[in-house]
Amino acid sequence: MANLIINGGKTLSGKIDVNSAKNSAVAILCATAMIEGKTILSNVPMIEEVHRIIEVLTSIGLKISWEKGRHLEIINDGNLKIKEIDREAFLKTRSALLLMGALSSELKIFSLPKSGGCNLGKRTVNPYLIAMKEMGIKIKETINEYQVDASKKKAASFTMYESGDTATENTIMAAVLTNGITEINFASSNYMVQDLICYLKAAGANIEWSGINRLKIIGIKKLKPAENYSIMPDPIESMAFISLAITTHSHLKIVGCPIDFLSLEIEKLKVMGQKLKIGKIYKSKNNFFDLVDIEVIPSKLKALPDKIHPNPYPGLNIDNLPLFVPILTQAEGQTLVHDWVYENRAIYYAELNRLGADITLMDPHRVMVRGISVLKPNEMVCPPALRPSINLLICMLAAKGKSVLRNSYPIDRGYENLYERLNALGADIKVFE
Repeated sequence: MANLIINGGKTLSGKIDVNSAKNSAVAILCATAMIEGKTILSNVPMIEEVHRIIEVLTSIGLKISWEKGRHLEIINDGNLKIKEIDREAFLKTRSALLLMGALSSELKIFSLPKSGGCNLGKRTVNPYLIAMKEMGIKIKETINEYQVDASKKKAASFTMYESGDTATENTIMAAVLTNGITEINFASSNYMVQDLICYLKAAGANIEWSGINRLKIIGIKKLKPAENYSIMPDPIESMAFISLAITTHSHLKIVGCPIDFLSLEIEKLKVMGQKLKIGKIYKSKNNFFDLVDIEVIPSKLKALPDKIHPNPYPGLNIDNLPLFVPILTQAEGQTLVHDWVYENRAIYYAELNRLGADITLMDPHRVMVRGISVLKPNEMVCPPALRPSINLLICMLAAKGKSVLRNSYPIDRGYENLYERLNALGADIKVFE
């Protein structure tokens, strides 16, 4: 369990590359459980969340090794040992529930533990279970596990209970090896879903978009290993660096931002008065996504005139919403932040008051953020959630003086070598046990 000493109040400068997407990586890794043979994935983020998924996959029989350049070699001989699953690793990440869909094509009857991940209140799995039921997959929920019976799995046409990212990914993986045509309405088309689809199509899956939220999947008998598929850059990490630059009043260039998944966020910032230089579009290494370099220039900000809230893609990303909170502390005026998706995440935003922010908790979903605040140092513990934890780090970097941030594991779940990368920009972060 690492702890951080942050000597904040420093202006950062330079450029920083955006690493590959956590949420894409974990979904694609889970998909390899349904693909026999040797798969090579490139640009895989070396983060705690990925390490937990690897531990789960190796426990059920996959052979996985890191190669040069953040490549992963994954060998699946088809002999899955689901009863030997690493329950401890599984319980540390909600992403492991993606195996529900992937394994439904490999095993007729199996059980999965109930998983953990960020503690953001009651995060229902109903969308998973309802979609699986539409496809003839029976799931019995007990105190400690999900018992899955996929013996009568079938193609179907249905509407998702909600447009959830993980629920959509699970359903796609269940459908690609199911005989017949599955049509999914109200499917999420968020970045990680698109990246998973691109990967599965490279592995031979027959998947078509018939509208921004409608999928048609024609089942095939077998997927083939994709050769050297590159994970896309992370739009959420891109936004984290934008938030960091703005909150610390720094001039930074952020390299490799997936612009299609940041356009609304950028528009909100422009309305606030933020100066940004957007570079020319170029393609991601997997050749599927448009990237740009974004230069953040210190600016005088005014609060948004309307509330800010997330929506499914192409709306403002659910995981980018929290990253507006540090920015709003530096904007003149007040803005209502409505985080309607999670019961408890907004509660963590109010923790920034201990760093000098002026945030009023209206209810479990809404906060009012007032600026301009002079942030100050403090000693705090990371909450058990990734985005609220990175908010603490951002505000501590902006606060002049020495802060201590204990238990950085929630941050390490989603960001690779973050402290070294930020120190290269002029930050002063020390790690200690």
